[in-house]
Amino acid sequence: MEIDLSRLGYTFRSKPLLIGGKAMEYYGLRQAGADIDFVVTREDYAALAQRFPDTLRDLWGDLGVCPYEFEIWTTICLFDYADLSPGAIDLGDYLVISLEKLLLLKALAMEVGKYRRDLELIVQKIRGDKYTPWWDALPEERRAAYRATQK
Repeated sequence: MEIDLSRLGYTFRSKPLLIGGKAMEYYGLRQAGADIDFVVTREDYAALAQRFPDTLRDLWGDLGVCPYEFEIWTTICLFDYADLSPGAIDLGDYLVISLEKLLLLKALAMEVGKYRRDLELIVQKIRGDKYTPWWDALPEERRAAYRATQK
């Protein structure tokens, strides 16, 4: 997945953390929308806020700068870069939030329909990633016994 950050004309001090729809797309869960969501350090946010002062947003304490197709946040539900970046996948210019941290963010916002659907997709993937290899390795007679308990 290629995201061109050069349009921002800024060199990040810490790699931005991809969240939201593009992270969902990275994990093969659904297509992303037009915007590209990142969480960044407070230092990077401060520099971007100076560069793009007309694009600042405040959503219940989550501070963002939103130039072009980017939405760049210091926090999501007050969880910051240090909270959300452990376990992230390094794609060179940026990180992708871990599936478990993405699950957390979707759970925190699950009262909104689209985030609840995302939550369900992530749970299906996590279960599938664990159960599919186990199920595939079972002898057919064991599978049949499990299926019989489902009736």
